[in-house]
Amino acid sequence: MKKILIVEDDEKLRDELQIFLKNNGYEVETLKKFDNTVQDILKVKCNLILLDINLPGADGEYICKEIRKVSNLPIIIITSRDSEIDELLSINYGADHYITKPFNIQILLAKISSLLRRTTLENTEKINVGEFILNISKSLIEKDGKEIELTKNEFKILKYLVERREKIVSRDELMDYLWESESFIDDNTLTVNITRLRGKLEEFDLKELLQTRRGQGYILI
Repeated sequence: MKKILIVEDDEKLRDELQIFLKNNGYEVETLKKFDNTVQDILKVKCNLILLDINLPGADGEYICKEIRKVSNLPIIIITSRDSEIDELLSINYGADHYITKPFNIQILLAKISSLLRRTTLENTEKINVGEFILNISKSLIEKDGKEIELTKNEFKILKYLVERREKIVSRDELMDYLWESESFIDDNTLTVNITRLRGKLEEFDLKELLQTRRGQGYILI
């Protein structure tokens, strides 16, 4: 069971979040004192942190920055501050998401689920997709003892689609993701990479797994 640490001084919101997350299958721990916040957070063995930046005697942005020096734990900022400067500072200090109050709790749940799924995959050497295995450490596809190497962009595209399996991913979303990961490709290059990726899947008789949805994007079924 994944554990979430709530660092929030608003008792009502803290209790509501704790109940909601427990009801959705998470183990939850809360921080109620904020005199040694960074140290107290790092003592907790959790999988994700919900962090308010308006804490008594502690600045959440500073806390985020200090945690990032020693940990890659997912951090979601929850705050009443809605200024772009605070959001920019938080993201630059290592926050994964910045959510302003009041917020839709179902959207928060979706962001938590997505972050935990992503970090689980990042810490896994191999992903068993079912029809094949995606070897993270070696950037290749494995099936029945056979291996096929992937280029840097082919690997990134396939991993992104695996993480969002059975969901349509638009071309723009893929290109934005590749740009963010410093793989600068244009529309034509994306088409070429998708075609090559299909060719490699076809070597395993899996070409039909990667489908084009006209006008929408791609989906790994």
